[in-house]
Amino acid sequence: MPVFSAPDGTTLAYHAFGDGPPVICLPGGPMQASAYLGELGGLSVHRQLIMLDLRGTGESARSEDVAAYRCDRLVDDVDALREHLGLEQMDVLAHSAGANLAALYVGRHPERVSKLALITPSVMAVGLEITGDDRLATARQRQGEPWFAEAFAALEAIVAGRATDDTWPAIAPLFYGRWDEAARAHEAAEDRQRNGEAAAAFAVDGAFDPDATRTALTPFESPVLVLAGEVDLGAPPRVMAQFAALFANAELVIQPGAGHFPWLDDADWFVGVTVAFLQ
Repeated sequence: MPVFSAPDGTTLAYHAFGDGPPVICLPGGPMQASAYLGELGGLSVHRQLIMLDLRGTGESARSEDVAAYRCDRLVDDVDALREHLGLEQMDVLAHSAGANLAALYVGRHPERVSKLALITPSVMAVGLEITGDDRLATARQRQGEPWFAEAFAALEAIVAGRATDDTWPAIAPLFYGRWDEAARAHEAAEDRQRNGEAAAAFAVDGAFDPDATRTALTPFESPVLVLAGEVDLGAPPRVMAQFAALFANAELVIQPGAGHFPWLDDADWFVGVTVAFLQ
C-alpha cells in the first residue's frame, strides 16, 4: 500500500487500480474510506485510479488535531499527493462530499487541474440550496417500489424536522437506483468505513466561504463534468444544473435511473460517459 506524507507529517495512504494516465479520486462520506468507491464500475480498465484515503480514514493515519479534518485544511493533503506522484497537472474525480474538497482545491490551485469530474456532488462549498421539496420530488419518482411507502414516510419526517434515530436508516433505498443485494451490502459497509469524529469536523464554521469559492470557480476554463443521478436524493438534477452553471466550461449529464452511487446502478453507462469525458 503506497503512502506519502502530508505537510504536517501525517502519513496518508492511497490505493492504485488499473493502468493508464492517473485520475485522482476524492471520496465522499464525508470522511469515508475510499473502499466504497470500488473501482468505479470498471473505470480502472481505462485509467489508473488513485484512490486517496483522506486523513483519519481507511489506511491513512488519524490526526491528533481534530481541526485538521476541516475540508479547507484537506486541500494541502491533496496537493501533497500530486507532488508525491510527480504530476504538474492532474485529472480529478470527486464523489459526493469529496466534491467540496475538489471545489476548494480548484479555487486554490486551478492551474493544477486538467479535467474535473464531479459525481453526484455535494454543494456545501458553493452554497447552493437543496430544499426539502427537491428531495421529496426526487423521491416520488420511486413510487411503486416495494419499499417506497416506508422510506418516503421517513423522508417526510426528516424534511418536517421530526426525525428520530430510526428514521435515517429507513431512507437508505432512496440513495440507490436499485435497492438490490449489492446496494444493501454497499450501504451496510458505510458505518465501519466512516470516521464520525472527522465527519463532524469536515464542515464546521470556517471550512467554507461559498461566495469566495464561486468567484474562484468562475474563471476556471478546464473541462468539467457534473454527473447527476436521475433519482438521486442527495444531489437532485435541478441543483446539479446550478452547480454546472458555476463553471465556464461544464457539461451536465444525468444518468437515467441512477441514485447517489451511479457506478453501482449501471456500470457500463457510467464508465462510458466518464471515459469519454476524461479522454
